[in-house]
Amino acid sequence: MKKPLLMLGAASLILSLTAQAETLRFATDASYPPFSKQGADGKMTGFDPDIAQALCQAMKATCEVVPQDFDGIIPALQAKKFDAVIASMNITEERKKAVDFSDKYYNMASRLVAKSGTPVNDAWFKGKKIGVLRSSIQEKYAREHFTKLGAKLVPYGKAPESFLDLKAGRVDAAFVDAAVGDVDFIKTPNGKGFALVGPDYNDPKYFGIGAGIAVRKADKALLARLNTALKQIRADGSYDKIQKKYFSFDIYGK
Repeated sequence: MKKPLLMLGAASLILSLTAQAETLRFATDASYPPFSKQGADGKMTGFDPDIAQALCQAMKATCEVVPQDFDGIIPALQAKKFDAVIASMNITEERKKAVDFSDKYYNMASRLVAKSGTPVNDAWFKGKKIGVLRSSIQEKYAREHFTKLGAKLVPYGKAPESFLDLKAGRVDAAFVDAAVGDVDFIKTPNGKGFALVGPDYNDPKYFGIGAGIAVRKADKALLARLNTALKQIRADGSYDKIQKKYFSFDIYGK
């Protein structure tokens, strides 16, 4: 009887080690603070990578967060360069044609960043240059609305590039996630004299129902595990702990 028992024990150990060895690769934008940023050491930090790590801990998996430019992130996911995308990607009907999304993990309006006191109305847009992140929902919305009012869009591969040009006067405004504009520009020395201006932009038709984690359509099991893990970190306090590290307000939204 000892031999079968030994074999059973060995098999259980192998299965246990296999489960522990699972690594999930998340991609995120390398230059979208406070949501994500790549340090000099190559390590990804920010709200998105921290949420990814918390989810992996809940799923008892090892987490690897890798950088990927936002404008190529969905094609790279489909090419199986990583398992999931956690890059402040809003859940929209158009994107759902290409990928599946988890439940939302935060919801934040988009805003214009411009010189303090800028009076934003329809007439203001005529002749203005507005910086947008390439392939973002802000670019799509601005192309369908702001350009019709006479604005010219200037797409950037990385959001901070638009802030540099805004500071230098090469664009009149940047259209970004409100938290990014506030934390990564307005609250920095370079952002002196600038503010979030105009209304909140959050039409669900364009901006969806919040940011979700994207997976390939074939990965239904992973999607289910992510949603379970999201519920767990919301319930056990892990989410709130991460949120308070980066924001002074509730980013989860309604």
